[in-house]
Amino acid sequence: MVLALTVCGLVVALAVVGLFVFGLRRRLIQRSGGTFDCSLRWDVPEKSERNGKGWSYGVARYNGDRIEWYRVFSYAPRPRRVLERQAIEVAGRRPPEGEEELALLSDATILTCLHRGTRLELAMSEDALTGFLAWLEAAPPGQRVNVA
Repeated sequence: MVLALTVCGLVVALAVVGLFVFGLRRRLIQRSGGTFDCSLRWDVPEKSERNGKGWSYGVARYNGDRIEWYRVFSYAPRPRRVLERQAIEVAGRRPPEGEEELALLSDATILTCLHRGTRLELAMSEDALTGFLAWLEAAPPGQRVNVA
């Protein structure tokens, strides 16, 4: 009986510590500001099915001429993807369709982009999209920016 209570206590303690670390990591990512909720689908085929598969929920952070994208459900201290401003080419935007509406946040708009030859999709709120496009267009003089 004592062993069962000890094991249950350890499991509960580990769950609490795990949740605390998730919260702490997100707080540290957002500490410097310039963050927004952003789902990402990487390496999307040109004729992709819009079935909601492949989306990862995350937080993106502006860092100079880069966007650092972190998965929400991860303990990794480093960003999962880094997108350089001069390498991002916007191909279009669209609303979520079909099962995508269930996989993404309710007010999301999907932005189709190319980054160094890799096709990707970013889903973010309309306010975050406005800020993202303004950040892209605010590149220093002489840098190429492709916004459709």
